[in-house]
Amino acid sequence: MMKARQKIIIVPIGELDFFQINKLAGKLSEAFTSAVDIVQGTEPAPEAYHPGRLQYFSTVILSKLERLRANNREKLLGIIDEDLYIPTKPFVYHESDPYAGCALLSCYRIKQEFYGLPEDDKLVFERVKKEAINQVGYLFLARYCRNPRCVMYRSTDMSDTDFKNDTFCDNCRRDMVRKPV
Repeated sequence: MMKARQKIIIVPIGELDFFQINKLAGKLSEAFTSAVDIVQGTEPAPEAYHPGRLQYFSTVILSKLERLRANNREKLLGIIDEDLYIPTKPFVYHESDPYAGCALLSCYRIKQEFYGLPEDDKLVFERVKKEAINQVGYLFLARYCRNPRCVMYRSTDMSDTDFKNDTFCDNCRRDMVRKPV
């Protein structure tokens, strides 16, 4: 799908299950036919934390991720298990900046326990995988898709994520192949 020179870098932020991150790296490599590396984890930026909201300002963390890029052929995906927000929204599942080549994905509201439901590791991994592919895809395409079954569809809640596939629709797949590197 992409030229092999592209590389995706996963940056674990905070406490995460390395087995799940490693499994996700394999799925991203398949989805983008690209090398995927996992770098040593880092802690969330303390200046991003808002004690009144008990959340992290995602844009601050995203700007710190940008500094970790070695070159413009790398796409960075930070993964965190904290609740994120931006000033105009009470929470966000993720934030990305295609110009900086970085995206940030939170697992916090993806987990079943957040909604008062029993743990379901398989469902949570499927959600994380779909949203990770979505965010990395956004870094390459810089747009979302209107097809609710396409992985590039912008989820507004977890039912959208559960409904969509973990693959690109035909239009997005064609656009991904045509996208210059």
